Amino acid sequence: MASHLILRYIWLIDLLRREKELTRAEISDRWRNSKLNEEKNNVLPERTFHHYIDAIGELFDIEIKCRKNGGYRYYIDNVEDLERDNLRCWLIDTYATLNQVHTDERLVHRIQYEEIPSGHTFLQPIMRAMHEDRVITIRHRNFIDSQAFLYEVAPYALKIINRRWYLIGRNLYNDKVRIYGLDRISEVTPTEKNFTMPEDFSIEEFFRGCCGILTDEKICRVVIRVDNYARQYVETLPIHSSQREIDHDEESTTYEYYVRPNYNFYHTVLSQLDMIEILSPADVRRTMYEYAKSIMENHKNQP
Repeated sequence: MASHLILRYIWLIDLLRREKELTRAEISDRWRNSKLNEEKNNVLPERTFHHYIDAIGELFDIEIKCRKNGGYRYYIDNVEDLERDNLRCWLIDTYATLNQVHTDERLVHRIQYEEIPSGHTFLQPIMRAMHEDRVITIRHRNFIDSQAFLYEVAPYALKIINRRWYLIGRNLYNDKVRIYGLDRISEVTPTEKNFTMPEDFSIEEFFRGCCGILTDEKICRVVIRVDNYARQYVETLPIHSSQREIDHDEESTTYEYYVRPNYNFYHTVLSQLDMIEILSPADVRRTMYEYAKSIMENHKNQP
């Protein structure tokens, strides 16, 4: 029953995100045609509707208000804050899609999700430890060493990128914040120790300038020229959130970025093959050249 109600809450949130503003009559009309309306009610009862609004505020911290001017229209207050909250948007989008699949059997075998092959086993115990500010012991192996090691870690945050989950936490042995791939963790054990979450820690600030999971290299201004064919891809899926257009002509568009020019950055740029050129700074352009030369060396002979 509770899970069924959550699907209804998500339905209302998703509806107002898409439609911006709706009257009670318009919401009831959408509800009448919703597959979640198993009772086939002609209207969404007033009391039920306001219960949904209260529950959405409590569970998702989303406030739905009524604008009296213009015909008592309902809307999500501070929707810009919601859209900037990647986690909540991801959860809402995921549940909204599940809603559609759950209520339409014709879609079950016509929607394919990208598989995330790691992390499911340890996500829950890590999140529980984060909630309790409890230190955990993890057995972790990096890609270089064949041997796994035990670490005591204060779990600060979780991040998913490129189909991998990562734990960001303070290693109690060296008192440094480290990043651990969940696909390389074979054991998670809660301890009796508690830690104090630093008030100044921000996952956004920790990964500022990153195009991936690596945080090495200092942030610098990078200028890139993109040909018009690739421009559409870069516009709809920016290389980095700092992307800003600074020039364009008939053949190309030039962007600037404030990024950490590390392996993740070059890998992202290389994904556009020959449709992107790094203009500056000179040392970043040179490194890109070295990567390109190495690729040519690897492929110059027929196998």
